[in-house]
This record gives sequence, structure tokens and C-alpha cells, in this order.
Amino acid sequence: MSGHSKWSTIKRKKEKTDNARAKVFTKIGREIAVVVREGGPDPASNSKLKDVIAKAKANNVPNDNIDRIIKKAAGEQGGANFEEIIYEGYGPKGIAVIVEALTDNRNRTAGDVRHYFDKYGGNMGQNGSVSFLFTKQGQILIESEDIDEEKLMEDALEAGATDFLTDEGIYEIRTDPYDCGAVSEALSAKGYTFISAEAAYIPSTYVKLTEQEDMQAMSKMLEMFEDNDDIQGVWHNWENPDDLEG
Repeated sequence: MSGHSKWSTIKRKKEKTDNARAKVFTKIGREIAVVVREGGPDPASNSKLKDVIAKAKANNVPNDNIDRIIKKAAGEQGGANFEEIIYEGYGPKGIAVIVEALTDNRNRTAGDVRHYFDKYGGNMGQNGSVSFLFTKQGQILIESEDIDEEKLMEDALEAGATDFLTDEGIYEIRTDPYDCGAVSEALSAKGYTFISAEAAYIPSTYVKLTEQEDMQAMSKMLEMFEDNDDIQGVWHNWENPDDLEG
């Protein structure tokens, strides 16, 4: 079961600035509000809410903030009507990209996403153009310092994990996409802390960029996506972002 993950493609999760983290709080708050309106405020009966709470805790969103957002969303009638949209496309040299958005203005968000692809040497594709290169799975990342690998694997499997990988001092636990919240909750109860815990699009193959110009363009494209408040998550199959200079 143990194998290798592409840690270089997820390393940026550990390197968020305070400003980026504030954006993460805003985006997760929006996500919590949407799933509460869809399925109710009780995570015991709303598995989507349980997953988003796990994601929020992995991103160090305070419990008080989470509770406040849930209560506010449960009490709201009407308000902004957000819809979830998945965009697909290619970055420089055919890097596959999936963008997940929650938006109250489909035209605005589609225009922004298309602009980012075009500006940095990519192009936005049709639905299905790159999704076949990914599988959606729960992904829990744990830093391996002072952790007993065998015990963590045992605990993860007992909690319902489907795969367990290690690479460069990181443990990556895979789950069914709808079980991520339950598995991370079980592991949290055993004292584990996470770099991240969320449903993610995991690429089946990776593409390596060799030119610094392409790497710079891909990096800037990802930054633009991540800075947009409508965009909840971005996944790609760029193999070697650590090779980027400067």
C-alpha cells in the first residue's frame, strides 16, 4: 500500500502567507455556507459539511469561526445564490488543470478563468477535456516528524483510508472522496494534525516542464487562480514546480 506521492505538486500548501491564509478562510467560509444551506447545519447528517469542517480545521480556521459561519448560514433566508462550477483546461506545454469554483456570477468567473488560461500560455477546454486524467479522492497530508509510520498506517486503515503513501517526509492518506471528513476526524481524535484534508483531483500522470519561461508562466497562472475569491481549488499535473528559480 505504501508508495510515492508527487510531493512537489502539493508543497505550496505548506507555504501560505498570512494574506493567502486570510483568503483561504474566506473561501472555506463560503464553502461552509453553501453546504449548510444545501444539507443543514448538522455534520452528523451532512457529510459534505463534515468534509468542509475537516478542510477548515486542517487550514487552522478557528472552531469559533466555523461555528459562527454555520449558525449564520443556517439562519439565513435567501442571500447570495452560489453554484459550483468545474472548469478544465491546459497550462503551458499541456499541463492539465482543473479549477473548482463557487460563484454567484457565472459569466464573471468564466471570464476570469478563461483570461488566466489565455494570459499565461494555456487554454480553457470543454468539460471532460482533462478530467479523465484525474480521479477525485480524499487527500489527507500529514508531516512525518516524530510519527510512527506503521501506527499511522494502521490508524488510517482502521478509519477507512484506501491508500497510504510517503514521500519526502510527508504522509499522504487517500480516501473515498466522501469519506475524507470522517477519516480525518478519526485521525484527529487520535492526536494527528494535518497540512491539509480535502477532496482533491489526483492526476494519473504528470508532466515535467523543462523551460524556466514555462515554469514561470505556470506558477503565475496558479497564483492568479488562487487569488480569485470565486475559485475554491486548483489541481494540476505539473510534476516539478520545485525546479522553478527565484
